Amino acid sequence: MRQRQIALLRGVNLGKHNRVPMAELRGEMAALEFGEVATHLQSGNVVFSATISADAAERVIAEGIASRFGIEVPVLVRTRDELAALITADPLAGVATDPAKYLVTFLSAKPDPDRFAALEPPEPELVRFGEREVFVWCPDGVRNTRVSQSWLERRLGVTATSRNWSTVERLLAIAEG
Repeated sequence: MRQRQIALLRGVNLGKHNRVPMAELRGEMAALEFGEVATHLQSGNVVFSATISADAAERVIAEGIASRFGIEVPVLVRTRDELAALITADPLAGVATDPAKYLVTFLSAKPDPDRFAALEPPEPELVRFGEREVFVWCPDGVRNTRVSQSWLERRLGVTATSRNWSTVERLLAIAEG
């Protein structure tokens, strides 16, 4: 049975590095036998159907990108149901009033709870933790946030990639077709 999944590629099409044309990425995903492939924006958001688990899809996609495009980029995959649950849970609902300033940082694994507890996010950002996500409200804008994905990676010991709330909601809408 096919399951809708969302792949989040980290660090593609930022400046001149790690260029991955979305049309070619869709073609590669089809060649890897994923179905109903759609991309959103140019920043490595892919919605697709798969018969394999999200963990297996991460590996297959990362290997396919390395082979086809000659670059190694982290790939994080969530199922449609995981993304829907994340949106429903929205721990900063009512606080994060501008979706462009509200980030969800997806993590490659569930960090050690002690590492979460030891984080002291700089103000004025507000941070809430999910299972494998960090929700960050950046009232001064995401460009100026000090709670960046690299900041979280260093402190949590995992790979991270961020999307704003508008993108997260749009990815779910695409997954739901």
